[in-house]
This record gives sequence, C-alpha cells and structure tokens, in this order.
Amino acid sequence: MTAAVLPLVTPVPAHVVVIASGGMDSTVLAYALHRAGSTVTLLSCDYGQRHRRELDYAARTAEALHVPHVVVDLTGIVGVLTGSALTDAQVDVPDGHYTDASMRATVVPNRNAIMLDVAVARAVSAGADAVAFGVHAGDHPIYPDCRPAFLAAYESAVRLANEGFLPAGFRVVAPFIDCSKADIARLGDTIGVQFADTWSCYKGGEGHCGTCGTCVERREAFAMAGVTDPTEYATTKGVI
Repeated sequence: MTAAVLPLVTPVPAHVVVIASGGMDSTVLAYALHRAGSTVTLLSCDYGQRHRRELDYAARTAEALHVPHVVVDLTGIVGVLTGSALTDAQVDVPDGHYTDASMRATVVPNRNAIMLDVAVARAVSAGADAVAFGVHAGDHPIYPDCRPAFLAAYESAVRLANEGFLPAGFRVVAPFIDCSKADIARLGDTIGVQFADTWSCYKGGEGHCGTCGTCVERREAFAMAGVTDPTEYATTKGVI
C-alpha cells in the first residue's frame, strides 16, 4: 500500500475531526487527511489513562501540521473503567505479542464509542462533515470497537442521534480499518510523518519499554514495512 490509501476516504472531507492518541495510526491519519486537503482538528481525550505522555505527542502533531488540538477532560470517568491495564494501576501491563490472549487486559470498556461521541459532538458543533479514527485490521481480534461492524452500527446511530443537525454527507470514517500496521508505517514514511514524534508504549516511562504489546507491534510494523524505526527502546528482547 502507498499514499494511494487516500482514495479510501472519497470524497475527501472538507473539515474532519481526527481522534488523536499521539500514536502512529492516528498521526499518520491526521497527516494523510491534511495532505489530501482537509481542514483538520485534532481531538484527544484524557480519560485517566495510565500515563499522559501520549497527549504530549498528539500536541506535537498539531504543532507540526499547524492545526487546532482540543484536549477533553474525561478524567471523572476513570472510576468506572476499572479492570483494564490502561486505566487501573492494579492491573499489570502485559508484555509480548499484540495478538496474545494476555492483551485482553488492555481493553478499556467502550473506549472508542466514548471518544467518538465526544468527537462527533465537536464535529456537529463546528460544522465539520466527518470524524476519523485510526483503527486498523490488527486491532480486530482484541478490541470489539475497532471492527467494521461496530463502525457501521455507530455511524447509523450518529445519524439518528443528530438528525437534522448534521452537514450533508456526514461520515464517521476509519480509513485504515482493513490495513495492517506495516501498511500504516509505509504510508507514514511516504508522506513524511515524523515517527519520532509519536508514542506507542503502554507503560509511559521516559522512553518506549520495547516489550509491552504496543511496543512489540510498533517494532514489528517498522520491520515488516522496511521503514527505519527512529524509536529508542529500553530493550529489544521479545517477539518481532
């Protein structure tokens, strides 16, 4: 796959709210839509996740693209999101390959639906004609709200919930939903994404740990794509 991934969002939105995590996927998506001519607004959610480093990296993308970055404070919700390694300090972040059954510990209940609801509200208020998020095919086995069936059902619900208030042709799009992480790395390299300004690690230390599920997935994606990985990892032991 090359930069030709852009026709997957046809027509290109005039104004799109992109859910920005600070990671590779949402960053490449923001760059791609911006390059295609969309007016881009980045939206990040502070939902009490284990660390906030990813929000700093989302801000770097906004600065690089010279686009607005809205950070929404949802920290009050963390008390009902127990049981996930990403929101509950009592649950260890698992190491190992992303598709390992242990990665179920990283599921945050209904996370995408929550963030999408906020992004849609922002889009409707701002008159944007699309919301975009960077889920990819590798997410499907573990995260139910990263699957095509969820996207289709969610977009239908949005149309009902905002009937009469949506711009013509309003869409909720996930252009990478059938793509691999390696595809995304390859596209990002093609369009000049500064991958050093993205964050993947679930542990949130001074640098990427190199062993948690997302670090392993990140390393694997760069290797499979044949793209130089600028990330400094604390260790490179483990599966790639």
